[in-house]
Amino acid sequence: MNKDSSNQTQTPFITRFFLWAAIWIHVLCGVATLIVVFPFATTMTKHRHIQQWSVRLLTIFGIHLSVKNAHILPLNSYLLSSNHISWMDIHAINAFQPIRFVAKSEVEKWPIFGWMAKQLGTVFIKRDSSRHAHFVVGEMSGALKLDSICIFPEGTSTNGESVRPFKPNLFEAAVIAKVPVYTLAIRYISRATGLRSDVAAFIGDMGLLESISNMLKNRNLEVELTFFPPAGSAPEQPSDRKWLALHSYEQISQYLAKTNSL
Repeated sequence: MNKDSSNQTQTPFITRFFLWAAIWIHVLCGVATLIVVFPFATTMTKHRHIQQWSVRLLTIFGIHLSVKNAHILPLNSYLLSSNHISWMDIHAINAFQPIRFVAKSEVEKWPIFGWMAKQLGTVFIKRDSSRHAHFVVGEMSGALKLDSICIFPEGTSTNGESVRPFKPNLFEAAVIAKVPVYTLAIRYISRATGLRSDVAAFIGDMGLLESISNMLKNRNLEVELTFFPPAGSAPEQPSDRKWLALHSYEQISQYLAKTNSL
């Protein structure tokens, strides 16, 4: 699969110094907003603040946002199934349109960012506990009656070259709540070459600070969000979670295989 392997000019050290400062100032502003504004804000106001904060974060990292097929998303609540590459995925999606997320329980322990995610209604799941997954499905099915929720059913992050098989457990929430499942394919692309880039990939034993440093050194990324509709041939929503997971997986897998080979 093609990817950006050229030696791009890195962001100068002095610029990176000020960008680090900008990140922490931005994070502290976000914390202040969550403490002071959110307890009294309407849902619409909260979404506006989340979107503005996420757009500003992408700007600091020099990441351009590209969205395809946004018009297919409904006004009513839905489950969004996405591949997962980076912790930046969440902010890219929120920069387009704020949504609730299901994230691995480790995120909740991240300094500041974990607390912020919790305040934004993120549902945390223990990846290796089927009992906890069952509890989360119940919580999600109730929330889906009012709010849309995004899941990353690979259960881990990848470099974006391909997608791993989806775990079907969380799709049960859409079956119970009787809401449609839309699919999202995320790609990070070098704006210099137009090829897939590994810069944003948050994989292996990489820490959050290391990931931030990588992206600040290479501020030439575009994050592409491509949405796909549910299966539209049946008059009713499919009720098999394994089928839903497979359908979503195949949509993303086929898209990445096509686009990453160009």
